[in-house]
Amino acid sequence: MSNHDQLHRYLFNHHAVRGELVSLHETFQQIVAGHDYPADVRNLLGEMLVATSLLTATLKFDGDITVQLQGDGPLKLAVINGNNLQELRGLARLQGEIKEGSSLKEMIGNGYMVITISPTAGERYQGVVGLEGENLAECLENYFMQSEQLPTRIFIRSGEVEGKPATGGMLLQVLPAEETDPEEFSHLAQLTATIKAEELLNLPANEVLYRLYHQEEVTLYEPQDVCFRCTCSRERCAGALLTLPDDEILEMLEEDGKIEMHCDYCGSDYAFDAMDMATLKASGNVVSGNDNVH
Repeated sequence: MSNHDQLHRYLFNHHAVRGELVSLHETFQQIVAGHDYPADVRNLLGEMLVATSLLTATLKFDGDITVQLQGDGPLKLAVINGNNLQELRGLARLQGEIKEGSSLKEMIGNGYMVITISPTAGERYQGVVGLEGENLAECLENYFMQSEQLPTRIFIRSGEVEGKPATGGMLLQVLPAEETDPEEFSHLAQLTATIKAEELLNLPANEVLYRLYHQEEVTLYEPQDVCFRCTCSRERCAGALLTLPDDEILEMLEEDGKIEMHCDYCGSDYAFDAMDMATLKASGNVVSGNDNVH
């Protein structure tokens, strides 16, 4: 059985440690499709995609997580958003040339990582952490130590499967409110660190776990599917336009005869002409029009 684009949770039977494993092929390909990202930016988005999927799986409620990197470097912004249904989307914005082989620091410059947790019901939480680590995984481990005080290790691997980009990762975390010997956790982390990209991206989860922890007893739970999904829609665009002042809308319509809106996440285009806008204003409802989607 293939475990592509699935998230697997697992638990060590004799240690107060839980794990997650994710392997993403199509989701990653859909996020970078239609964007001419340099290889290093594409790889970083892949790492962020894996990290967001793993982080979203730590949520105990309905809601979503956004992982965002921003700074004064040539990569102005990189963002991935995911929810408890493991529906993910993301994009990068560049403001300069990125040299091949650029490190995280060289791409972002002086910057930071913002993690925003937005429950469907309840308070929104935002954590900001400096980019102190050499790579994204280290930065995230720092975040967990600062915000959750839970020892956490994250391992991310990228590669290609059948000539197409793929990415995957694993997360180990001490269970909250349980005593764990730091040496035991360190030992499990050392075992996990030996995972190779080709194993993680190609093998079924149970085989990966057996290879890593064959002397441990591990319970593997039912997997959760992961997919790319954009939340843009004609309705949302119309809602945004309705918040603009009338004179601004008139000005935009006079320029082109229509207002065009483009979604950077999925490449969809939405167009509204004067008639659409008049109907919208009159009813406050969204009208169907001609959209050239994708």
